[in-house]
Amino acid sequence: MGKFGMCGKLKAQEGQGEALAKVLLEAADSMQTVAGCELYVVSISNTDPDTIWVTEIWKDEASHAASLTLESTKTLIQRGRPLISSMEGDKLQVLGGKGL
Repeated sequence: MGKFGMCGKLKAQEGQGEALAKVLLEAADSMQTVAGCELYVVSISNTDPDTIWVTEIWKDEASHAASLTLESTKTLIQRGRPLISSMEGDKLQVLGGKGL
């Protein structure tokens, strides 16, 4: 398929999971009009309200990189960073599946 994916686990500062999720949901909303973004899903852990997962699928890695240059994206990153205590994730080669 050639699509580019990312899956990230963001740990919010203690008690800030809801605030971080709100910023990430704003990011998801802003992705509605970004060319190349095919999926941007924000989820919260059932066992830890300060752990947020973000799953992304892009047309290609260049589309993702281009999204990071948008002023709206830069602003949301700037707002979200102070709420994050740690991040981990991985870049993925999307092979296929339902909805793709």
